[in-house]
Amino acid sequence: MKVAEIVEVVDGEILIPPARDVDVLQAFAADLMSDVLVLAEPQILMITGMVNAQTIRTAEMADIPVILFVRGKRPPDDMLVLAREIGIGIAFSPYTMYETSGLLYAAGLPGLGKMPVVQQR
Repeated sequence: MKVAEIVEVVDGEILIPPARDVDVLQAFAADLMSDVLVLAEPQILMITGMVNAQTIRTAEMADIPVILFVRGKRPPDDMLVLAREIGIGIAFSPYTMYETSGLLYAAGLPGLGKMPVVQQR
């Protein structure tokens, strides 16, 4: 799914287009950047409500091409400058994370599927 299609589905807006034309294959929603680092895959869309520079840096380390911020959170200009420099696409949606994820799933964008059980200590 192209970024333009994604923002159309979630009534969003592209703030920074990704540096390369990307066909997003899956989506992942998280506010814990440690989860993003462990579970990110190529051509994935990160859906998050965490609006800070660490989110951009996490996407950079995980080679995530596009971040979709939810709950109507528009990143500040310094984050947009950083994303543009790195080449990460930035968009936002007015919907909650739950609703954004549901809309994208219903539109045909799959998630990562069933995760293995992990015993927490």
